[in-house]
Amino acid sequence: MRAAINLEKIGPRTLWLDCDVLQADGGTRTAAITGIYVALSLAMRKLTAVGKFADNPLLKPVAAVSVGIVGGLALLDLAYEEDVAAAVDMNLVMNGAGEFIELQGTGEESSYTDEQLAAMLALGKLGIKQLLALQQAALAC
Repeated sequence: MRAAINLEKIGPRTLWLDCDVLQADGGTRTAAITGIYVALSLAMRKLTAVGKFADNPLLKPVAAVSVGIVGGLALLDLAYEEDVAAAVDMNLVMNGAGEFIELQGTGEESSYTDEQLAAMLALGKLGIKQLLALQQAALAC
């Protein structure tokens, strides 16, 4: 979450964020990242409201998805059965400006082509865009 916050604005504080994913399939890590941004946003909103910060130190929202190649096809948000069968498994973490924070891709059973990488990135970007919209809707409540 360091990429989501202006560390200079929070000063010598430690933020402790914990996320237990109670129900997920193959993408527990990406679900945790996406959910923890919502918790961070709520915490920063509250701390700013009570005067701990002059202004909210958040920079850009952050979300994450899993993608992979299963049966030769690029898939988004792999279910457990797809995740264990994936020839390629990749996690994408991006911010609301469309910038990458983390890319982690592994050829589990084989290598992958430029075209497959492009397909996974396109799916991942689409999924992250949808998750960012859902985050903002949740934070508007």
